[in-house]
Amino acid sequence: MSYGHADKIDPALYGREDVRRILADRDIGALYRALSDAGVTQRVIAALTGQLQSEVSEVLAGRRVKQVDVLERICDGLGIERGWMRLASADAARSAYAREDEAAWKAVTDEMRRRALLAAAGSAALSGLPLLGELANLPAPPEAPLPSRLGMADVAEVDSMTGHVQALAREHGGQAGAVLAVVDHAMRLRAVPAAPPVAVRFGSELARLCTLAGWCCADSGLDEHARHYFGQAAELAGKVGDAYRVASALRFAGAIERELGHPNDALKLYQLGQYKLLDAPRDDPRVAVVAAWLEGESALALADMGHEQAPAALARARDGWEAPDSFERSGMDELTARVYLDLGRLDVAESYAVGAVRARAGGERRNGVLADVTLAIIHVRAGQPDGVRLAKQAIDGVASLRSARARERWLEPLAAALEARPGSDYRELARMARQVAQWAPGS
Repeated sequence: MSYGHADKIDPALYGREDVRRILADRDIGALYRALSDAGVTQRVIAALTGQLQSEVSEVLAGRRVKQVDVLERICDGLGIERGWMRLASADAARSAYAREDEAAWKAVTDEMRRRALLAAAGSAALSGLPLLGELANLPAPPEAPLPSRLGMADVAEVDSMTGHVQALAREHGGQAGAVLAVVDHAMRLRAVPAAPPVAVRFGSELARLCTLAGWCCADSGLDEHARHYFGQAAELAGKVGDAYRVASALRFAGAIERELGHPNDALKLYQLGQYKLLDAPRDDPRVAVVAAWLEGESALALADMGHEQAPAALARARDGWEAPDSFERSGMDELTARVYLDLGRLDVAESYAVGAVRARAGGERRNGVLADVTLAIIHVRAGQPDGVRLAKQAIDGVASLRSARARERWLEPLAAALEARPGSDYRELARMARQVAQWAPGS
């Protein structure tokens, strides 16, 4: 899994005649040099291709890359069509590998499998003696067969797996690898026949899963992946008429676009989500929640742009809305704090940030850390005595997460606020924040 941003690479680079020749020749060293000349660092290349930076350096120094699976990973990570390197498409490759795996598995007899199991047991029991000969190289079994018909139990299984990964993401951040494994399994189920009510429920559940996949990918620094899965979530939900799931996907997609510096595009996504909610049942309690979030996120985008309508949008978000739980209440308080922070209203921002920290006490750790960061920025900017302590706590919190998003986006404004204050303590904390921001957490 990669942790960089393919959108840092200009797609026009791959359209150049010299680069097309490089791709056709599978000259990865020349490809990496072309990327370096275009301003893409070795660190980003390594992150996108799943390689170590030392491996990228070795390739640039002349080491050839010949393994097909590595070439495929390089293509996928850098956003290169596999055909340009004379490789099969991802779908064709998966089908071919699946057929090969199944044939190899069928060639193994039950006796060979029993002997392999006994040998593995003996190796484990007798201090790790190595397996020998054919027993050490038996193929892995192929993917589990699909059910003949999709039922509500299958829908419940996807729901349970989605909830489990969501809990991990809220606690630790990241989880792109985990959620994409669940997505792969769930996408296979789309080929299974289902009665209409089951198909509708499954479509909604798959939309929820893809929304989570987009969120986890964004939190892991995979913004191009996030856009893909948010788009899939909206499309899947639209096909089964689930207006709530469409709006929810657009809410999270807009938040990422805003963070990437596209507040106008974010506002368009929020407006489309609000329009789609007109089709949602009025008695669905989730509708009021996502409607409030769409207004709140709109307020944040408007505040980023310095727009005078930000307070009005924020008022609409909070007016008459009852938070369904402490998680939602804390999240809305933290968002409100950031709106007032952008507007320069530090006193109002502080009161909401304190409320967000209190509501998250003992709750999901990742979003609790975000509230800590926001409160620290406010206190540092205001020059309050506890700003140093809060900043240290926030930096340590971010360092404990698996969230590239937290490192790359939350710590930048905190570091800038620290650097604007006089004193060695502030400078040291700013240095620490930027150091943590450079670490590459797993997904």
